[in-house]
Amino acid sequence: MTDPAGGPAADPLADPQLDAALRTQGPLDAALAQRLIDRGRERMDLADPALAIVDFRRAIGHADPAVTGPALLGYGDALYRLDDERQATAAWEAVVRLRENPATYQAWRNLAGSRVRAGDLGPAIEAYREADRRAPAEDKQEIASRLGWLAKETGQSGAANRYFSRARGGAGLGVAQLIVVITSVVSLIALAQPDGSLFNLLLLDPEAIKRGELWRLFTVTLVHAPGGSTPIFSLHLLLNMYALWIVGPIVESIWGKRLLLLFYFLTAIAASTASFITNPGPAVGASGAIFGLVGVIFAGTRAHHPMLDRRARAIVPQLGLFIVINLAFGFLAGGTIDNAAHIGGLVSGMWLGFVVPPGKVPTLRSAWQNPRGEPATRSPMLVMAGVLALVGVVLVGLAVGGAML
Repeated sequence: MTDPAGGPAADPLADPQLDAALRTQGPLDAALAQRLIDRGRERMDLADPALAIVDFRRAIGHADPAVTGPALLGYGDALYRLDDERQATAAWEAVVRLRENPATYQAWRNLAGSRVRAGDLGPAIEAYREADRRAPAEDKQEIASRLGWLAKETGQSGAANRYFSRARGGAGLGVAQLIVVITSVVSLIALAQPDGSLFNLLLLDPEAIKRGELWRLFTVTLVHAPGGSTPIFSLHLLLNMYALWIVGPIVESIWGKRLLLLFYFLTAIAASTASFITNPGPAVGASGAIFGLVGVIFAGTRAHHPMLDRRARAIVPQLGLFIVINLAFGFLAGGTIDNAAHIGGLVSGMWLGFVVPPGKVPTLRSAWQNPRGEPATRSPMLVMAGVLALVGVVLVGLAVGGAML
């Protein structure tokens, strides 16, 4: 630590009594040891783990586990910040060997994250289970989600489903599956109506949008083209819902259910706007929004490097080929496929995936910086700016499309 003139700077956390305690040997009283731990944490907040280690180490060895446990936990955290994960793990293991103390829960969580990074998934599951036994109510769902992914990675599909159900608060279906159900029901009802009133009310009609019926920018995702020998059969619906069933849960698991809904809504509107500008006729289907989710995954996984489960790792590398094949097929289809909507959804999704970091899983960066294995932190201003930029582009597109009709 230096001052602007190049000399040693004054320690902002200097305390004569605590600094004197560092020069002594033997047991400290609990109050003085706790003050050293508190100062160590403050030093960690000031990004000075080397000095924090000195404070934590002096408090270690107190007879009361309620003092030694937090001191060992802080010591391990500081070592991790200094890239010494082996010694950090040893410190956290020492915490959990003590009698139950205020640091036991966090030490188990730290150990779980360390074992995940080392690829020791079985011991990581055991550590998360120990953490789960001690977790406060507000952390239960997050730990259940982590246990679900680990169980899935180790081939325990039944346990994974139970943990995922707990992570969703016991719900049987995720948000992505609910979107599939709602879309399927509305589409089938619309196809079954002889007069086509619901179908005509929800489809993307450029003239109606120009008259102010802006709901159609999103409700187009709820209706699909008929086809087949029966009135309500729709291969269009089947293919779209299959794709949504595959990619939707990946977005939900990485970004969370709220962002999944936001992405789906915004990319659907962006896709419809692209169609509104370029396509003078009506359009139906959720494929623009589905391309949007594909874009979110494609760009987001490359920009932020989230930790993927086995299913996502199998699908994500194939998305580039999926995009190329489907866009090429759209261009070769002779105008029967609304490729503008696909491109609008894809580009808007890629933008959102780039500006919005994952909120449900750690990324390579967050796992390196945070020993607790927490997800990447978001910059609210950056996220808001990115979303508003997309909304601004959509508004400009609607204005341009309206002037062209």
